Amino acid sequence: MAVKIRLRRMGAKKAPFYRVVVADSRYPRDGRFIEEIGTYNPLTDPATIDIDADKAKKWIGNGAQPTDTVKALLKKSNII
Repeated sequence: MAVKIRLRRMGAKKAPFYRVVVADSRYPRDGRFIEEIGTYNPLTDPATIDIDADKAKKWIGNGAQPTDTVKALLKKSNII
């Protein structure tokens, strides 16, 4: 099972809001997931990033691969 840390799109049309989730890479973007570890709101100024550092480090330690966007968010949050 290839596990990824990725964004799950929520919110209304033209008003995106994202949840940072741990999911099997075979599932759809907004489909089933294993655990929610945070949120990301790009509409606020500056963008709001709220990620649980302990959970993110635990999943990365267990072999979960963050997507490019999530990796950038983790760097901005000083988690990796």
